[in-house]
Amino acid sequence: MALVGESRVDVLPGMTCRDVLAQVLSKNAMKDVVACLCDGHAVDLLAVVPSKAVQIEPITLDSPEGVAILRHSAAHIMAEAVKRIYPEAKVTIGPNIENGFYYDFDAPRAFTPEDLDRIEALMRESIAANHPFLREEMDAAQAKALFAAQGEDYKVEIIEDLGEPVVSVYRHGDFVDLCRGPHLPSTGYVRAFKLTGVAGAYWRGDSARPMLQRIYGTAFPTEKELKSHLAMLEEAKKRDHRKLGPQLDLFSFHERGGAGMAYWHPKGALVRTILEDFVTKEMLRRGYGLVRTPQILRRDLWEISGHYANYRENMYFTEIDGIPYGVKPMNCVAHMLIYNTKQHSYRDLPVRLFEFGVVHRHELSGVLHGLLRVRQFTQDDAHIICRPDQLLDEIKGVMRWIQDLMGVFGFQYRMELSTRPEKSIGTDEDWERATSALRDAMAAMGLEYTVNEGDGAFYGPKIDVKLRDCLGREWQCSTIQVDFTLPERFDLTYVGEDGERHRPVMVHRAIMGSVERFIGILVEHYAGAFPLWLAPEQVRVLTVTERQEAFALEVVQALRAAGLRAEVDTRNEKLGYKVREAQMAKIPYAVVVGDAEVAGACVSVRQRGGANLGSMTIPQLVGHLRRECEEPFTRGGMRYSFHSD
Repeated sequence: MALVGESRVDVLPGMTCRDVLAQVLSKNAMKDVVACLCDGHAVDLLAVVPSKAVQIEPITLDSPEGVAILRHSAAHIMAEAVKRIYPEAKVTIGPNIENGFYYDFDAPRAFTPEDLDRIEALMRESIAANHPFLREEMDAAQAKALFAAQGEDYKVEIIEDLGEPVVSVYRHGDFVDLCRGPHLPSTGYVRAFKLTGVAGAYWRGDSARPMLQRIYGTAFPTEKELKSHLAMLEEAKKRDHRKLGPQLDLFSFHERGGAGMAYWHPKGALVRTILEDFVTKEMLRRGYGLVRTPQILRRDLWEISGHYANYRENMYFTEIDGIPYGVKPMNCVAHMLIYNTKQHSYRDLPVRLFEFGVVHRHELSGVLHGLLRVRQFTQDDAHIICRPDQLLDEIKGVMRWIQDLMGVFGFQYRMELSTRPEKSIGTDEDWERATSALRDAMAAMGLEYTVNEGDGAFYGPKIDVKLRDCLGREWQCSTIQVDFTLPERFDLTYVGEDGERHRPVMVHRAIMGSVERFIGILVEHYAGAFPLWLAPEQVRVLTVTERQEAFALEVVQALRAAGLRAEVDTRNEKLGYKVREAQMAKIPYAVVVGDAEVAGACVSVRQRGGANLGSMTIPQLVGHLRRECEEPFTRGGMRYSFHSD
C-alpha cells in the first residue's frame, strides 16, 4: 500500500512510482512530475515501489528538488556531448550546484568558447532524441571492469573509494555514467539550458593531482527563467569587483607579490577606513573594548585550542629561535590570553573584546576570487566572554547589531544554523547547550532560520547570516558562534557570588565578517557607485574657465572644513568632458562653478545620475550632503555623524 497525500493506492508487485502517481494525479499534472520522494528519499519515476507501506510524493520540474534533478541530468547530457567530440576525454564528476551545474574532464586540451557552441549543439540533438534515463545497479567489480574498458580511470577510482558492493549507473543513448541519481525520465525534459564558461580545477581539489577542465552550465524549467538568469549574469559581469576595483582605483592584486592578497590604493583604503571607523565607534557604543594582538602565536597555543589538530591545513607556520609558531587564522586565542591577564568577578562580565584582526588562511590557488576569497583578510572580530545566564541576551545583542548593519545598506538576509561537524572538539552536553542557546535566541526574537547540518565550527555551532544583494545573490558575512570548549581548554574563569571559580562561555562574532569580502560585495551591489557617506570622493568641484579657480578652491576648502570629501578639477578642458569623467568615476556630486556662480557666491549642483539640483549656497550644499549621509543611519534607528560640527 502507498500513500499519495491522503489517497491510498494498492501496490501490486513490480509497480513503479509512476504507476502509483498516475492513479492519483491527472494526466496534465503528471506531465510536470520528474521524480518522486519515496519515504523522503528522492528516486526515479521508474523505481519499483517496495512491498512495505510507503509515502510517495511527486517531485515537479519547477520545485527546488526538480530543478536540482534537471541540472544534474543536463550535466550528464553535456558529458555525453563532450565524449562525442573528444572520445579520448575522461569524465570525472558532474554535480548540480547553486544556479547551475558543472562537469570536470581530463581533456587533451583546454576547451574554448567555440567548443562550447559545438557541445551545446550536440546536447540539443540528444534532447531532441528524448533518450530515456535508465538506471542499472551492478556489482562494483563489474562496474570497475565496465569503466576500465572505456579508459575511465577516474570512475574506477571513485568506485574503489566508495567501498560499496553494489553501485548504480545511468544510461541515456550510448552514454553511461556512474551515478546515484535520480534523473529526469528522459533527455527531452531539458527545455532551457546554456553553457556559461570554462575553468580549471584540480582533481578532488588537490594541487598534487591532475588539472582538469571544468565546463559550467545552467538549466531552468522554462526559457523565460533562463533568459532572466542570463541577463543577471551579464549584469553581474558589469558589476564584477575585480574589474571595477582597478577601474575606480580602489585596489589591485599582484601575483609578483603573492596571490590572494589585496593592495589597497588611496581611494580603496579610504573606503575601508570609513567602514572601520563606523564599526569601531558602534562597537565602543555597544560596550566593547578595542584590542590589538600579534600576527603569530606559538604553535603550542594552537595545539591547546584544537586548531592544530582540526584546522592546520588552513594555516601557515614558521619557526623563530627553534620554536614553532603559527600565523593566526582567527583571533580567539589571542583574546583569551588578554582575558586571562587578570582575575574577573561575576560583576565584570560580560567582557567584550573587539579587534580589526588581520588573519591568514591557506586557500588553494584555484579557489581564490578577488576580494571574495583571499589568503589575507581583516575580520571585524570580537569575543564576548560571559556568564551562562548572560548568554541569551548577548546573542540577541549581536543579532540586533547585525540587523542594524543590514538596515544601513538595505540588505535582505536570512539566518542559517550550522550544527556539530564530524571533525570537532568538546562534549555532547556542551554542544547541545550551545546549539540550544542559538535556537532560543532566534526564537525569542521571532527570527526564522534554516538548519545546515554538520557545518558548524569545530569548537561550536554557529549562526551564519546570508545577505542578498541587488541581483538576488547570497553572500555569507556575519556569524555568531557559541563556544563552551575553548574557555575550558584555556582555563578561563570568573569568581561567582559564592566566592568560587566558575567557567564562562564565549561568543565568537563578526558583523561584516571579512572586511575584504564585504567591500567586494558592496562594490558589486552598488556597481561601484557607493552611497554618499561611503564614497571616497563625495564631491568634485568643476570650473568652467580659469577665472573661477580661486572661488572653486574656496568651495573645496569649505566642504572639507565641514567634514566632506571634496576635490577640484581646474583643468583647461571642456565642462562636458569634466562632467563625464566625474560620472565615470562614480562621484556622487559634481559641483559646477562658472562666472554666474562666482558672482552669486553659489554653486550649480548635479547628482551622479544626471539630475540637476540647481543653485545652492555653500551652507545649503553642506546641509543637503549631511542629511543624505546620515539618512541610512536614521532609517536604521542609529545616530551617526561623519562630519565635523
